[in-house]
Amino acid sequence: MNIAIFVSGSGTNCENLIRHFQGSTTIHSALVVSNRPDAYALVRAEKLNVPTAIITKTQLADPANVLPILRQHDIQFIVLAGFLPLIPDYLIEAFPRRIINLHPALLPKFGGKGMWGHHVHEAVKAAGETETGMTVHYVSPVCDGGEIIAQFRTPLTPTDSAEDIAEKEHLLEMQHFPAVVEQVLKEHFNF
Repeated sequence: MNIAIFVSGSGTNCENLIRHFQGSTTIHSALVVSNRPDAYALVRAEKLNVPTAIITKTQLADPANVLPILRQHDIQFIVLAGFLPLIPDYLIEAFPRRIINLHPALLPKFGGKGMWGHHVHEAVKAAGETETGMTVHYVSPVCDGGEIIAQFRTPLTPTDSAEDIAEKEHLLEMQHFPAVVEQVLKEHFNF
């Protein structure tokens, strides 16, 4: 079965997913989609021989721009790995419970509009949290509001900077995200 990985940035999670599934006989990273032509994730994907597509935020709003590309690559599931634009309703309807997102905090805390990347880690620091983590959830029409699939936690100390928090949380992503994606796919597609 073919998955598309949607990205906006450097693509460490994207590369981690592609490498995780390279030896799989059932799961194939068939396409990497970015809303930014300068996203380094596209370079990572090309180096690993995964086709790429650029779909700008404006193009994303129109099903006629997006659905044909996904059909062309026979995409059955979408994984958001640092993709910043909101997913439009038509795409959620076309892929019911087949779009999941990685969020760099323990939802429902620190989610919603404007809560991405360093903004999340700075908010965690400002709130004086004693732990942070990552959340994998289904995408719904509500930003970061979909059903939670898995969460992983890491302790924080009062001296951790926002950068330290980001690094600790990213280690969780590298360790757990591919396995969670694989488990969701196995459950969803019964293989």
